[in-house]
Amino acid sequence: MNFESLDPGLAEFAPAMHSALDPVLDAHLNPNLLQNVELDPEGVALEALPVQESVHIMEGVYSELHSVVAEVGVPVSVSHFDLHEEMLWVGSHGGHATSFFGPALERYSSFQVNGSDDIRQIQSLENGILFLTKNNLKYMARGGLIIFDYLLDESEDMHSLLLTDSSTLLVGGLQNHVLEIDLNTVQETQKYAVEIPGVTIMRQTNRFFFCGHTSGKISLRDLRSFKVEHEFDAFSGSLSDFDVHGNLLAACGFSSRLTGLACDRFLKVYDLRMMRAITPLQVHVDPAFLRFIPTYTSRLAIISQSGQCQFCEPTGLANPADIFHVNPVGPLLMTFDVSASKQALAFGDSEGCVHLWTDSPEPSFNPYSRETEFALPCLVDSLPPLDWSQDLLPLSLIPVPLTSDTLLSDWPAANSIPAPRRAPPVDAEILRTMKKVGFIGYAPNPRTRLRNQIPYRLKESDSEFDSFSQVTESPIGREEEPHLHMVSKKYRKVTIKYSKLGLEDFDFKHYNKTLFAGLEPHIPNAYCNCMIQVLYFLEPVRCLIQNHLCQKEFCLACELGFLFHMLDLSRGDPCQGSNFLRAFRTIPEASALGLILADSDEASGKGNLARLIQRWNRFILTQLHQDMQELEVPQAYRGAGGSSFCSSGDSIIGQLFSCEVENCSLCRCGSETVRASSTLLFTLSYPEGSNCDKTGKNFDFAQVLKRSMCLEQNTQAWCDNCEKYQPTIQTRNIRHLPDILVINCEVNSSKEADFWRIQAEVAFKMAIKKHGGEIKNKEFALADRKELGSPEGLLLCPSIEELKNVWLPFSIRMKMTKNKGLDVCNWTDGDEVQWGPARAEEEHGVYVYDLMATVVHILDSRTGGSLVAHIKVGETYHQRKEGVTHQQWYLFNDFLIEPIDKHEAVQFDMNWKVPAILYYVKRNLNSRYNLNIKNPIEASVLMAEASLARKQRKTHTTFIPLMLNEMPQVGDLVGLDAEFVTLNEEEAELRSDGTKSTIKPSQMSVARITCVRGQGPNEGIPFIDDYISTQEQVVDYLTQYSGIKPGDLDAKISSKHLTTLKSTYLKLRFLIDIGVKFVGHGLQKDFRVINLMVPKDQVLDTVYLFHMPRKRMISLRFLAWYFLDLKIQGETHDSIEDARTALQLYRKYLELSKNGTEPESFHKVLKSLYEKGRKMDWKVPEPESQTSPKNAAVFSSVLAL
Repeated sequence: MNFESLDPGLAEFAPAMHSALDPVLDAHLNPNLLQNVELDPEGVALEALPVQESVHIMEGVYSELHSVVAEVGVPVSVSHFDLHEEMLWVGSHGGHATSFFGPALERYSSFQVNGSDDIRQIQSLENGILFLTKNNLKYMARGGLIIFDYLLDESEDMHSLLLTDSSTLLVGGLQNHVLEIDLNTVQETQKYAVEIPGVTIMRQTNRFFFCGHTSGKISLRDLRSFKVEHEFDAFSGSLSDFDVHGNLLAACGFSSRLTGLACDRFLKVYDLRMMRAITPLQVHVDPAFLRFIPTYTSRLAIISQSGQCQFCEPTGLANPADIFHVNPVGPLLMTFDVSASKQALAFGDSEGCVHLWTDSPEPSFNPYSRETEFALPCLVDSLPPLDWSQDLLPLSLIPVPLTSDTLLSDWPAANSIPAPRRAPPVDAEILRTMKKVGFIGYAPNPRTRLRNQIPYRLKESDSEFDSFSQVTESPIGREEEPHLHMVSKKYRKVTIKYSKLGLEDFDFKHYNKTLFAGLEPHIPNAYCNCMIQVLYFLEPVRCLIQNHLCQKEFCLACELGFLFHMLDLSRGDPCQGSNFLRAFRTIPEASALGLILADSDEASGKGNLARLIQRWNRFILTQLHQDMQELEVPQAYRGAGGSSFCSSGDSIIGQLFSCEVENCSLCRCGSETVRASSTLLFTLSYPEGSNCDKTGKNFDFAQVLKRSMCLEQNTQAWCDNCEKYQPTIQTRNIRHLPDILVINCEVNSSKEADFWRIQAEVAFKMAIKKHGGEIKNKEFALADRKELGSPEGLLLCPSIEELKNVWLPFSIRMKMTKNKGLDVCNWTDGDEVQWGPARAEEEHGVYVYDLMATVVHILDSRTGGSLVAHIKVGETYHQRKEGVTHQQWYLFNDFLIEPIDKHEAVQFDMNWKVPAILYYVKRNLNSRYNLNIKNPIEASVLMAEASLARKQRKTHTTFIPLMLNEMPQVGDLVGLDAEFVTLNEEEAELRSDGTKSTIKPSQMSVARITCVRGQGPNEGIPFIDDYISTQEQVVDYLTQYSGIKPGDLDAKISSKHLTTLKSTYLKLRFLIDIGVKFVGHGLQKDFRVINLMVPKDQVLDTVYLFHMPRKRMISLRFLAWYFLDLKIQGETHDSIEDARTALQLYRKYLELSKNGTEPESFHKVLKSLYEKGRKMDWKVPEPESQTSPKNAAVFSSVLAL
């Protein structure tokens, strides 16, 4: 409300608005209101005062029910009925807020909101109350606790706020803008400029925002853009109040007269359907406030400052008989509000009193109010006071219940003995890596425990299975904690050590001496790396996934095929699944299943990785099955038709993994229901009974597996015959076995872990009895094998170490019986000699499955645990990578790959190595499928395509697509450059010696990719200049280095050629597959972020062409200035300019080195280059002009577009 245009009588109590209050009571104050009221020294009432006399209320007619004092002598500036609870909130000119509960106006809470400014508006939310002062927005709980305090600019003078939805707020005032504030982040999200300053009142309907201005105008604004749609010039002086209901807008205000502003007794009424004024409504009071009270009709309540209130219809005539009087204690009414139920009216006057008028004796403020929480009564007053200074005071004055139990304070003597905690011994790894400077040693923090804290364990061991802890490999302290178990070094979680050069100087070969590719773990949600490796080493999955290509932007099957292609090309270098995991994060089902971990949970290991990877296993098989069922011909990638291996009703994933089952439901009434379905995996169901793990009863794995596949359970189900839910017996029968049997182990508690442990112990004892005295230690068994000349990997007799912790068989035999049953048994090599080869028995429904992979959960409290995989790598993989034909088990621990003995794949020490997923495959599986890989990416991906950006025009084109006669050939040059944006900032810490250590690198995303022609008449002209749309939040556009500006990647406002990452990725993949050579500067990082694996003979990087060993790398800008006399990258980077400059530098390299035939002469050129660089501190002189004539000449044809 605009207080500047109120009645001049306000000047009489202006001094009372200041914080220095006069303790003398005002002459206008009714003494009856102050009975039993204590005043503090400043004259502020300490208790609320309900009226003592009983008040008779007539139904349907508003009359006064209660009056209370909020603050004596301090004017009430705003009143507000709580929209969620039965409360009335009052704010004063002194910045104090008071709440009253119920129609009796019992004081609920009272607290100071602002020390100097008045409260100008109050808004109730579900969890608290918003208070607006001059330049401050404060959100407080109803009891007075501060939730947030948002300070506005000191120059702001705010008067009104409007809650547009549950989390968005508009704040306006006397300045020429309105602020939009997000209540969740407590940040300013938008600033809307207003042409007419002074927004003091705001209302909202489902069509418009209504803004009342101090100039007397009312503007109607669009709900989305806040632009002015209509404007009403209501009053010539100033606006006092207005309200909106239905299609009517009513306003009151002041008109300009010769003597100044005068209150206008004509209410302006506007029809919002025709957007014009209708007949003004003449009233008999001086209107200062008005509200619609739509009970039976659309009544208007018009209130004057002197306390007169009149009800009338907005389209009728005002009747003087409808006027009633509010008796304010002070001379003026300052505020007015109507409850949501329209049953109560609240008035606040200039002497701090609040008057409640209702139309019923027991009104409610809201139609549906929630219950209000009250403070518990204080019990201190009911107890006798104790003077602790009196030594003879009997403690029996404190009432204590009579009990025969031991009191909590009566501790046993064993627990009362002082037991100081000794500092733990220093880890040997810290002592080994410590560097001494004088008598002070410095060592990296191994992060095994919290800083300055020592774990304090009351119990020697924990009963919960998941709470086992591990120690480091250091032998120090093992005797002190014998229950802790050591995790083998190769099974521990591996991390990448980052340096100034990032990953360039990290020795991945130390962890992987094979030619297979590992996967990097630093990407969010990379916990699934082990499962990606399992799927890759399934030969039919690897081949048939790479044959798939569809038009979906985020298709997991396509992205997995791209990743498998990288793993095929790699020769031992690690790959990263960043694009696959990016697509994975966009799948709604993945988020709904809880498969997407937050960075904090992943780093701290809060998530249960075993359960997580088993859910991920089920999800990925289902998702791949759905993705590969889509057989429509892609439109975005012409000629890239679907896979020829899929039938119309099933996918290749379904053919490999799907098991046809028959679910029977038998009710006790005898009716049976049979339904056919299919499943992609099975979950182990363990024998029931609490004592099975204590008796040591032997269960073959085959028995448990058969029980899990042919599951039988009792459950409640609907019976059509009984027409109600009945106890039924649910039975699952197998109709067709899958080619690949996938099993989730579900070892999620100590009960299942104990079962595995007991079965392994029983199996070990049985193996000892079976072999008798032939079993030896591993060293002796190896010696015997060498003496006998047996081939490597074949032991005549297993050793003791190989039989421990083993329950899982390497092979299982399954047979479909004639009566629709299933027989499952463990299978050994000796059985094959007895029964014959498995291939011959397949004709009779007998199949042998060999263990191919096991995924295990490593329990390690120091790192939060990890997931690793044991994989049996087949002959085809060894033939491609190493040129040999054999099979071998490997351990895959992210980028650590190590060959292992086959028994290690089935040994599970349940203290730290827990099975999670098992993969069994049919023998001779590869012979059943066509394993030829046909590259589905064709040259049509390079043709012109539409941009995703809505505002992109031909005039903005920065490239010319390739024509048919320009299609690249093997060995053609292509200049390439990419620009990136940051999705997550780098995480680093300072070591004790002052050096910086990178914990987690920044996560980059490609934002622009440019390819320019490297030969021909159009050399230097781009044929790809794609801006990559991203759905993830960008934290830094790196505009100074990338040239990318906010909005360039937004399809709604971008003017660039915007495409999807998949579209541009296919273009680059086609160029790589065709055999072109890429020329650029720093291409290693570019390809890494794009997530491409490019053969080294197809990369010509000017960083290394103009580099001397053990010297610094030279920037593209300095090389262009030194060799080409070009001054590039003046204000920002441009990928077209950089790619073209790299091409020219390569031409210069060929010229200087005589096509590489004169390395000595080129070495002299490099020496002079480095000498010049050192003299100039590797800085390029400031350019005289930002444009270069060479720049403009090369790209003139593009501008001609």
